[in-house]
Amino acid sequence: MELARLLLLPLLGASICLFIKQDKIVRNTALVISLVSLAFTLDLITNFIPNASIQFLVDQVWISRFGIHFKLGIDGISMILVLLTNTLIPIIILANFKQQHKNAHVLHALILFMQTALLVVFTALDGFLFYVGWEAALIPIYFICAIWGGENRIQVNLKFFIYTIAGSLLMLLAIIYLHLQTPNSSYDIAEFYKLSLDKSTQCWLFWAFFIAFAIKMPVFPFHTWQPDTYTEAPTVGTMLLSGIMLKMGIYGVIRWLIPVVPMGFVPWGQVALTLSIIGVIYASIIAFTQKNVKRLIAYSSIAHVGLISAGIFAWNVQGVQGAIIQLFNHGINVVGLFFVLDIIMRRMSTYQLNELGGIATVAPKLAIAFLIIILGTVALPLTNGFIGEFLLLMGIYEWNIWYAAIAGLTIILGAVYMFRMYQQVMLGEVNTYTAAFTDIDVTEGLVLFILCALIIVMGVYPQPILHISEAAVDNLLDQVNQKILLSK
Repeated sequence: MELARLLLLPLLGASICLFIKQDKIVRNTALVISLVSLAFTLDLITNFIPNASIQFLVDQVWISRFGIHFKLGIDGISMILVLLTNTLIPIIILANFKQQHKNAHVLHALILFMQTALLVVFTALDGFLFYVGWEAALIPIYFICAIWGGENRIQVNLKFFIYTIAGSLLMLLAIIYLHLQTPNSSYDIAEFYKLSLDKSTQCWLFWAFFIAFAIKMPVFPFHTWQPDTYTEAPTVGTMLLSGIMLKMGIYGVIRWLIPVVPMGFVPWGQVALTLSIIGVIYASIIAFTQKNVKRLIAYSSIAHVGLISAGIFAWNVQGVQGAIIQLFNHGINVVGLFFVLDIIMRRMSTYQLNELGGIATVAPKLAIAFLIIILGTVALPLTNGFIGEFLLLMGIYEWNIWYAAIAGLTIILGAVYMFRMYQQVMLGEVNTYTAAFTDIDVTEGLVLFILCALIIVMGVYPQPILHISEAAVDNLLDQVNQKILLSK
């Protein structure tokens, strides 16, 4: 029941937070609960055997009339996402300790509720349960953005909601269809994997799933909701969206799309890979033109996720392993970037590049931490981003050398716009806006120290993460490739 305990704890914590009215107490309570969740996760990892099996299985009949089970389990792939979720939630809560939020008890209850929904998505082995977790994760982030967001939050949030709901309905249609095709009318993912559907059916199912997942990641051209939403969302919302929630779509491709409809993947996988690489170049070019630093980071996230998506659709060991470790690393890096921007915003009330500059002179500790995070983001060797991007590009190269050459431009373009941003924000002369800027305090320093330590440790020694997912990735690739060979 270890997995059930892992899900119930943040759900119970959300209920407790709703009844705590004092801001300081509710922040401390949410942080303690999230840290206990992290401790439970580390305990799971110590008892996890890094093979291809599903472990810590929970399987209870939920709605017997429709064949729906509350079925959860973890393999090496989902373990990485569970670890990422339960590592980032306490960091995100701690990063927002200095923020004074109206109805803070509701905000922290929503964060913990979202944590539960995310864990359901990453561990569900029942298609209907996966869909419930998918939709449940949307509810808290919608209210977080709608209540605590910027001036244009209502219209921006509505666009985000319409995009995600439209994609989710397509996915639900696909899940129900698959359920009806199983011999016992089951939603079990293992039964979905066993189905032998004709090619045309698998093709429309591919697009029903892909559009839902592509919107969430997001992949070009389904990305248009993201920059506005990231900009208008409060920092805690942006961290949750970029650090964890977009990983739902990437995980969905690995777990629910390609293995379920491999014959839909064969003719359309190249199109998905092409769209992913277009997104890399497009988002990088748009990032150059941004004068709002938060929008710049939003576009850089689209570029990085596009590379991850391309690595998955290359569908080889290097590409998928690179995608999984880069999911973890991107979450760490992007939360760090948005946290530094939040520190700047709280001191200067601006995200405009032309109003910044010279911060390194008055805040050297912040400048050093920001530089380390940027080095991880641009994949400098011995930082966490390097091994992920190296494996991703290897995987794409194995699939097609020209696609790899185009995708590889992300390293050059990313380095240019990220270092250019650093120069404009941190270097140069101190101006009238930044003269009164103060360096990081103890809480901010603790958050940045944790993030920078993860960036360096993961860069120097990424093997533990790679080892956790290796057997599960090999097994999944073998299953799909055998289906493809048999169908020819």
